[in-house]
Amino acid sequence: MTTKPTLSIGLIGSGFMGKAHVFGFATAQKVFDLPVDIHLHTLADITDDAAARAARDFGFSHSTSDWRTMLSNPEIDIIDITAPNALHKEMAIEAIAAGKHVYCEKPLAPTAADASEMAAAAESAGAKTQVGFNYLCNPMLRLAKEMIAAGELGEIRGYRGLHAEDYMANANDPYTFRHDPEGGGALADLGSHALATAEFLLGPIAEVMGDCITVIPERPDGRGGHKPVLVDDIGRAFLRFANGASGSIEGNWVATGRKMQHDFEVHGSKGALCFSQERFNELHFYSAGDAPGRRGFRRIEAAPDHPPYGRFCVAPGHQIGFNDLKAIEVAEYIRAIAGDQPEPFSFRDGARIQTLVETIQKSSATRRWMAV
Repeated sequence: MTTKPTLSIGLIGSGFMGKAHVFGFATAQKVFDLPVDIHLHTLADITDDAAARAARDFGFSHSTSDWRTMLSNPEIDIIDITAPNALHKEMAIEAIAAGKHVYCEKPLAPTAADASEMAAAAESAGAKTQVGFNYLCNPMLRLAKEMIAAGELGEIRGYRGLHAEDYMANANDPYTFRHDPEGGGALADLGSHALATAEFLLGPIAEVMGDCITVIPERPDGRGGHKPVLVDDIGRAFLRFANGASGSIEGNWVATGRKMQHDFEVHGSKGALCFSQERFNELHFYSAGDAPGRRGFRRIEAAPDHPPYGRFCVAPGHQIGFNDLKAIEVAEYIRAIAGDQPEPFSFRDGARIQTLVETIQKSSATRRWMAV
């Protein structure tokens, strides 16, 4: 029996996304035939106690309150960053300099310049990178991309994308790192997903017209006072794609009642597609070629016919979940590190999304169309 090499993980942060990444690594190793074994080596968090507790809960061998100690450890191969956005650049640049591969949650950095610097550093060092845009790993999105590319919708005429949640809808909830300009705002936090999906499906966006709005101007600061909010609660943009199509996207974190509305519609001369993350094991397809009296959107259910769904379940319609998308993302990243495929969504791709975000923000400030 041939022994596989081992890739050891150093994780920074044990919150929502840190836990999702752990599930991704654990599931990927069980579901996919990976070229390596994955070892959860060290978890870093803000205090020794928090790190030790999370390491025990998640199955890491070691813990630390100083993430830099992982960089000098030759046993660790991948630094996985799920810390607040403003810390991504420092952590990633130092990890790359230490010879590590880097997996980082989105948004990659607070500014496009920072994100581009991170991408350049990784490319110069030969580090393999991944940015956490796991919604793109959904077999239904990949099916939509295939159908569009195959011409099943005909000439693409219109696109609408939306990522809306309500976790910032309560004006009495406190100011967080996400409300700081370096946190990015709703467009960077949620609109980035809408932008990534739009380009995944239709190719490059060439021009934008932005409209970024702050709905709740101040929030409790936790010390009895209030702090002004300088980022957008809702970010919208009209889009013109390089292929001639046009459309719009929205990122909204004050959408009362919405928990995970990552939706899109694509309209073409021969048909249309619509999708909602709230029912993300379904894709709806309309064909203009259907006979009169038989026309309407029909549901395509996720099934083993839509790889890699079959790795998780042999029966159609039984559904995969959010953490399964993380496992697909992890598996493809691991294969990229092994040299079996290109990086699925590298730091360069992440910098592209941040460039789109900033261009929309500048467009909103200047109230004019801007080229990307």
